[in-house]
Amino acid sequence: MTYSKPKQTMKDFLKQLFSDDNKINEKSVAGFLAFAMMVITLLADIITGIMSKEMPIHEFVFDGFLITCLGALGIASIDKWINNKGGGAAV
Repeated sequence: MTYSKPKQTMKDFLKQLFSDDNKINEKSVAGFLAFAMMVITLLADIITGIMSKEMPIHEFVFDGFLITCLGALGIASIDKWINNKGGGAAV
């Protein structure tokens, strides 16, 4: 007899994400979403370029996603590195 893991819905994921005692790293989620938005924007720019149309990308919006992505993933990496060394508390 095999047992399957219960299916986690988006509602359950969001509840767990915003609870105080969770195993989800919120910084990684924010960094991944910012990275995904950058990739979608760049793909849309490439596609519109192939179609010989100009897609204006406001630099401050792209820079905002870039800083959010680098900041969130960088902080998450440093946090993981510090916790693996056993030398400090989580940020």
